[in-house]
Amino acid sequence: MQISSRFTIAVHIFACIDYFQGEYAITSEFLAGSINVNAVTVRRILLQLKAAGLIKISRGRGSMSAARPLEGITFFDIYKAVECVEDGELFHFHDGPNPQCPVGRNIHKALDARLEQVQRAMEDELRKITVADVARDTRKAIENEETGQ
Repeated sequence: MQISSRFTIAVHIFACIDYFQGEYAITSEFLAGSINVNAVTVRRILLQLKAAGLIKISRGRGSMSAARPLEGITFFDIYKAVECVEDGELFHFHDGPNPQCPVGRNIHKALDARLEQVQRAMEDELRKITVADVARDTRKAIENEETGQ
């Protein structure tokens, strides 16, 4: 299992908005330069974040901002906005276990509840971390870099 890079790209976008807002025009091209991905990828993620009500984008001079205070945007919010979790299930079961096999017949009974437990635990942890946490840690890392620490 691996969460796609859309998640970390989205978090990176928020860190850039926090750090560069008011100093630079924050455009998809500007963000793509920081993230080192194609601007089309950034635009797709921006549309997902906007649709989820997490960012505001104004036409014109790169006016982009968080739709609410960074303390109010969790990793879970971002995960839900940019990850494609089919039917709300993180784990996808292989198709059609063999009903003639005793393991195949019973694997869902043995595994489904555990997978749901793991997904709930992960989502609970995602709810505990905010974009403000990352923005603060990013600023601290930049300051340490500038002071040689």
